[in-house]
Amino acid sequence: MRHGRKINHLGKTATHRDAMLANMATSLILYKRITTTVSKAKALRKYIEPLLTKAKEDTTHSRRTVFSELQSKEAITILFRDVAVKIADRPGGYTRILRTGDRLGDNADMCFIELVDYNETMLNEKLEKKTKSRRKRSSKKADTETVAPKSGKQPKAEIVKEEEEEAIEEQISVTTPSEEPVQETDEVVADAEVIEEEPVKEEIKEDEVKPEEGEEENKG
Repeated sequence: MRHGRKINHLGKTATHRDAMLANMATSLILYKRITTTVSKAKALRKYIEPLLTKAKEDTTHSRRTVFSELQSKEAITILFRDVAVKIADRPGGYTRILRTGDRLGDNADMCFIELVDYNETMLNEKLEKKTKSRRKRSSKKADTETVAPKSGKQPKAEIVKEEEEEAIEEQISVTTPSEEPVQETDEVVADAEVIEEEPVKEEIKEDEVKPEEGEEENKG
């Protein structure tokens, strides 16, 4: 039974445990993801996250304190140069544990432990979910507008529709009569031209006939 044991010793001595966690922390900083058991991953998370918070301040004192824990120059340069820039805006929770199932042989719980800001696939999925989660406004307002209120007045939507229909009818009534009279006037003008042409032809015939009769009289 645990009986208030807050630290999981992992079946190792203190020096062995510290050396193992330092080695796992350096490999996590270098490779951004490692595979281990769940119990070791939980112990590593408590060990490395204070070091990552310390790395946000790039000073000589913070570099010395982190180097005293990790004892790796390569890991410290990557931590202060690259990782600290990525986690600058994150107020904690720099690591993620993903369970992968049981290990064959001893049936131990296995998992991945990784730095959150370096998993690009999960970051892209979050951005897609944010863009898709924008919901449109509900159609309740449209339903309430179409329903008539208790006072018996017509809703605004119906009034607007009636006004539009009246305007369309007025346009139709204005356009239709203007087309019909045009045809009638053309016919009237044609008839008038015919009527004017007929008397002119008759006068010409009379003028032609009269001189012939006069010439006959003169000859006689």
